[in-house]
Amino acid sequence: MEPTKSDRPIAVRTYLDFEKPIAELESKVSELKALENGEGVQISDEIKKLEQKAKAALVDTYGKLSPWQKTQVARHPDRPHCLDYVATLIEDFTPLAGDRYFSEDEAVMGGLGRFRGRPVVVIGHEKGSDTEGRIRHNFGMARPEGYRKAVRLMDMADRFNLPVLTLVDTAGAYPGIGAEERGQAEAIARSTDKCLEVGVPIIAVVIGEGGSGGAVAIATANRILMLEHSIYTVASPEAAASILWRDSAKAIDAATNMKITAQDLDTLGVIDVIIREPVGGAHRDRALAIQTAGDAIAKALAEFDGKSPSEIRRMRHDRFLGIGRQL
Repeated sequence: MEPTKSDRPIAVRTYLDFEKPIAELESKVSELKALENGEGVQISDEIKKLEQKAKAALVDTYGKLSPWQKTQVARHPDRPHCLDYVATLIEDFTPLAGDRYFSEDEAVMGGLGRFRGRPVVVIGHEKGSDTEGRIRHNFGMARPEGYRKAVRLMDMADRFNLPVLTLVDTAGAYPGIGAEERGQAEAIARSTDKCLEVGVPIIAVVIGEGGSGGAVAIATANRILMLEHSIYTVASPEAAASILWRDSAKAIDAATNMKITAQDLDTLGVIDVIIREPVGGAHRDRALAIQTAGDAIAKALAEFDGKSPSEIRRMRHDRFLGIGRQL
């Protein structure tokens, strides 16, 4: 398994467009610290004031993010991805590869492990952490064999009575010609159907982007959790803008109108839990973000202790049939 970002510090912080004022303040703090260390100048009071100002700006900015800004945060290159969560939360993880039909798809990672001492099956989209990894994992956009692998793993989980944890982070299923020729839509449908069929609890966590059927295929779960600044949508804002207005530049308008944020989806009853992120997003403190997500997963799993397969299956069916009835 490739090294995860949780195992290595980020040398240079990546700032988003709307974070420019924060970037300027934090840059000044770094310069003053370097000056103090290099020249021996006592300017600790000035540094402290600037640090407080930068922190206040960070809190203020992230307290009122627009849907488009949340989309940018959900796509942040330093945000922890599937393998980061697996490396931290899953002990004795054994990856399982291949769909037993065509090939291995590294956009969907899966395997067996222990979550806080409990055997589980883990399935998730992996985007990759660097250029080489992103190409190998196809930016988290799965082909049919990825979803057929997910079906195989869910079948195994059902056979051995193991809960399933899914980590959702994809812009959508891969729309290439080869994927369509091999039955992309059918593979997504069968994966979604398998989610509804199994008699073990499924806990899904949207850790970044939850895009289209590519996300639903492994997120048709008993409990759907979302990180505070993640998004979950029927299509990417750019794709929706292209469809509705024939202009992908109107992605900001699409993001605003599509109700894609965790807060909107919680109000609509589409998701169950919003997981708080560290101030400034999960990429600012990956270890804390992953730990908080682990606590939320443990709480969700505990709800199904002692329940029979038929009860778990019925609860999942009722959950999805109930969406939209109370609007």
